[in-house]
Amino acid sequence: MKNSRWFQRSSLALGCVLLLLAALAILGGCSRHALPPVAVAIPERVIDYQAEVQPILVKRCVVCHSCYNSPCQLKLESFAGLDRGATKKAVYDASRLQTMAPTRLFIDAATTAEWRGKGFFSVTTSSSAHGSNDSQLIQLLDQKRQTPLQHLDSFSPETDELTCAESAEELGAYLRKHPNRGMPYGFPPLSEEQFTTIAGWLAQGANGPDARQQAILEAIPPTDQLQIDRWEEFFNRPEAKFAMTARYLYEHLFLAHLHFAGSPAIFYELVRSRTPPGEKIEVIATELPYDDPGTTTFYYRFRKIHTTIVHKTHMVFSLSEERLRRLHQLFIEADWLQEPHRIGYEREIAANPFKAFEQIPPRARYQFLLDNIQYIIMTFIHGPVCKGQVALNVIRDHFWLLFLDPEADLSIKDPGFLQTYGDLLEMPAVEKSDLRLARHLFSQDYRKRASEFVQRRSDYYASRYRYRELDHLAIWPGNSAADTPLLTVFRHFDSASVHPGPLGDLPETLWVIDYPLLERIYYSLVAGFNVYGTALHQLAARVYMDELRQEGETFFLDFMPRERRPEMMREWNGGIDLAKLRYAPSPLAAGFSFTAGEPKREFVEYLVDRYFPAEVGIAFDHNYLRGGEEYPPMPQSFSSAADYLKGFKAVSRPGVSFFTRVHDHNANLAYVRIIVNDREAEDVYLSVVINRWHDDVTTMFGEEQRLRPERDRAVFLKGFIGSYPNYFFEVALADLPDFLDILDNYDGSPGSVDRLAGYGVNRADDHFWEVYDRFQERFLTDEPLHGGLFDLNRYYHLALRRVEE
Repeated sequence: MKNSRWFQRSSLALGCVLLLLAALAILGGCSRHALPPVAVAIPERVIDYQAEVQPILVKRCVVCHSCYNSPCQLKLESFAGLDRGATKKAVYDASRLQTMAPTRLFIDAATTAEWRGKGFFSVTTSSSAHGSNDSQLIQLLDQKRQTPLQHLDSFSPETDELTCAESAEELGAYLRKHPNRGMPYGFPPLSEEQFTTIAGWLAQGANGPDARQQAILEAIPPTDQLQIDRWEEFFNRPEAKFAMTARYLYEHLFLAHLHFAGSPAIFYELVRSRTPPGEKIEVIATELPYDDPGTTTFYYRFRKIHTTIVHKTHMVFSLSEERLRRLHQLFIEADWLQEPHRIGYEREIAANPFKAFEQIPPRARYQFLLDNIQYIIMTFIHGPVCKGQVALNVIRDHFWLLFLDPEADLSIKDPGFLQTYGDLLEMPAVEKSDLRLARHLFSQDYRKRASEFVQRRSDYYASRYRYRELDHLAIWPGNSAADTPLLTVFRHFDSASVHPGPLGDLPETLWVIDYPLLERIYYSLVAGFNVYGTALHQLAARVYMDELRQEGETFFLDFMPRERRPEMMREWNGGIDLAKLRYAPSPLAAGFSFTAGEPKREFVEYLVDRYFPAEVGIAFDHNYLRGGEEYPPMPQSFSSAADYLKGFKAVSRPGVSFFTRVHDHNANLAYVRIIVNDREAEDVYLSVVINRWHDDVTTMFGEEQRLRPERDRAVFLKGFIGSYPNYFFEVALADLPDFLDILDNYDGSPGSVDRLAGYGVNRADDHFWEVYDRFQERFLTDEPLHGGLFDLNRYYHLALRRVEE
């Protein structure tokens, strides 16, 4: 017994010693990994977040920390986002097997404690005091001051291992391993004044706006409130006709930044609330806009947006008395197909707009979309996906969109057509489970349905139209009240932009979009797309969009000579066997009388030059080459504006050295400042867009194998295109010939890179922020309503873009 007790006591003592040693080891490890606190001078005055800190964050941090692609979901457009902090959970996760709980700011949680319960941790809290601070924010900012970016030859914003460190120890270990990855990541450090301001604010407790300041942020101007009252009254009328109209409009405006015509640049969002107008808004949080709100009584409300506006998500929809009258005319005054009645939110109905809104005349729905077509197309690109990465490798780098006139659209003229083929118009979003979605996806059920619909539509048009009727008159010409009847889409690798009119030279492909196609694209990529969804959900959206793209291209080919359609379709798809695309040319002959050998060019030039009304302002820009026109040679001298335009056009041609030798195909957007004189207001700002040639975009993988650099070409456009610039150049007017010569004769050698870099600013250059500020301020000056902050996540270091010899 003695020996047994002795053994027990000895074992206990030994265990205590081992535990103590383990604790010391852990503590020692912690002390080795955690960075020492940063010495901070305590300010004698209170630093105001709203007036002093936020402007620094906006200029230096929000440019990367905004939207769904914000690193660690640390969104800094508002104090609420900064206070919420960061998380290890990524919104973009191509391997996600279960739907992620949404983490939308101002929607999915209301307090800091609620966000902590969802896995977010503070980046401003410090465990030290009395002249020091060890918050993550100060550590990352100080790390950049102590170790500015070096070793640029190994710098890569796409592949560098970043961290969402949750503890001081984890952050310390990361920064010791990667000492050059302080913040702002890959850019110069904050100025000493900016750093001191933020450090002092953190030392004082990192407080946000006080109650008075927050009230000012949320305050609605009286003139706007009067209009909000009118619009909320319209949206919340109890009659079934108004209720279903409001539901349709909400599902198309839930992403809009609503603006009242004649007011300053103040924006609102349309939300569903449990509380009626006049009371504080209580947002009903649903994953998708057509999800069941969970209550029979709810209200549509206008909520002021008081966060920093970033361009990549800024989709302005203007409201006015004229717009309200137009909605009354389209939806309320029109006779409906059925007695107006409310319908439920069952997924199989709500996810299919052709069933959910079949009582509303298709003409009203389609005309509403056409009236606001640039906004509607923009939602595909700036919407829930934020940078459009799910759907973008299914579209080309440059194409034009045309729209079928409502008078020619048989789904409008004969609403029974949509009812007859409604099952073929169902989209993957109607599926409630991944198991069912997987079955349909692998059987290609939805693709087959879409293809069958195209065939049925083709047969229906052939039976209803005479030989000469489906011609240029079937293209919607637009009207003075609408956005535009022709749109240009540029793809910028994993982002895209949409613009009015035919920009650039004649693209490889064009689409014609009718009502069924337009609504399906919207409900597939916008209303029915869940950015928090599973990998299967995102795959289904991409695969279905491939079918819809082919449908739009096919419908344009229906306007081409009948004998040329199969040949053109093969050219557009890399020579693929058309049976694999399930493409059957329309039996309907072209109604347009072609006289030249380039039907696509002849048809488009007729539309632009002779068909579209002058008041809609559709015209080719200086990048366009008429039939038979060739790219001009580089001018021998530059003495007039015409010479400079010729110079731009000369280096826009396919095969220009610089655009083919920038071997990273995801770098294709640069901004150029042309310094005219010593008055900055007279400087000219241009966008240079490189359009990468794809033999086809029919498959998800192996995109690089389908690129043809020798056919890449550029577009030079005045102003700012896109939201994600890859590079800034500043060129004095007198040096512009040299700049163009560099582009024309660029060979990728160190000397060639250095010569071009002399006009540009790399992301680590000491004067980068000064240059960025000039471009950003000019954009906001030129576009006070539609402008916003650029995103710098894709800004590059030119020296890394050398061609491998």
